[in-house]
Amino acid sequence: MTKVAIVYHSGYGHTAKVADYVAKGAAEIDDVEVISLQLETGNEGFDVLHDADAIIFGSPTYMGSASAVMKQFMEKTSPLFASRKWKDKVAGAFTTSHSLSGDKLGTLQQLNIFAMQLGMIWVGFGALDGSPDGQPGKSDVINRVGGYLGLMGQTENDSPEVTPPSGDLDSAVQFGKRVADIAKRLHG
Repeated sequence: MTKVAIVYHSGYGHTAKVADYVAKGAAEIDDVEVISLQLETGNEGFDVLHDADAIIFGSPTYMGSASAVMKQFMEKTSPLFASRKWKDKVAGAFTTSHSLSGDKLGTLQQLNIFAMQLGMIWVGFGALDGSPDGQPGKSDVINRVGGYLGLMGQTENDSPEVTPPSGDLDSAVQFGKRVADIAKRLHG
């Protein structure tokens, strides 16, 4: 059984909603167990992640970078740098922000560097922007923001019951499925 963990922080519920859809996608792969760990303070125990074959990190983008809670979690894992405990685990990441760009790339780069320092194997999104020519950013298409390092979702200033839009949630399912499939091929 391949284990895929999703560890994330969500300030207002939007990133948690995306995490749920990433988990749905990962669970679509046969013989994959999905574990979710929602961070509230960044000081949660992360021993459950040691047994995972893949870890998908999720954070809202605040002021062009990961949330303070996610940064706290990242710093808490520093003993893993020397021990290489997460070496060769598959890694990927997702982020959400209000603006269409919102400097989400900065958050994904930060999470990518974090994973690389721990010796993990990074998996990007891999899906093309599904918007028709001349109609960029349509809310019902896959990868409408055009993010490739990881999954990017855009949320309106509304409740998680309303936003992110269907295209971003469908993208989350595809991303979770991709990471789980690669983890299963490498570690299954």
